[in-house]
Amino acid sequence: MSMSHAGCQTIGCRVASCKFHSDGHFCTLDRIEVEPMPNGSTGDPADESLCGSYETK
Repeated sequence: MSMSHAGCQTIGCRVASCKFHSDGHFCTLDRIEVEPMPNGSTGDPADESLCGSYETK
């Protein structure tokens, strides 16, 4: 995404244990960080796309 679209997206989330999760499966953060799993340079999407902004409720 280019910076010209910053703030124009919505973030869907189904992780109910996260403090930023809201009803309707949305994330209440304006921005999230997507991070790879430690030592996760496998090319597998599950290893390469963890939410680094996650915080437990």
